[in-house]
Amino acid sequence: MTNKNHRVLYTGVTSDLKKRVYEHKNKIYKDSFTAKYQLTKLVYYEGFHRIEEAIGREKQLKGGSREQKNDIITSFNPEWRDLYEDVARW
Repeated sequence: MTNKNHRVLYTGVTSDLKKRVYEHKNKIYKDSFTAKYQLTKLVYYEGFHRIEEAIGREKQLKGGSREQKNDIITSFNPEWRDLYEDVARW
């Protein structure tokens, strides 16, 4: 997730991406990191069969540089468009 200016990035793990992004977009958890920094734009996601794999990847991404994160997002989503509309159709 990112904000409209792409200045802040958030990485997380969920078993229900559509629901979780909806919660971020609608600031369901008012004191959350995503609400505080107005992160309402889904620009990247990955799918895994096992939660352990997802958590491992989350740690890997969080440990990477901002440049690495930008490169990963750009290779997946060159325009950094909000992917929520795609996810909402699942």
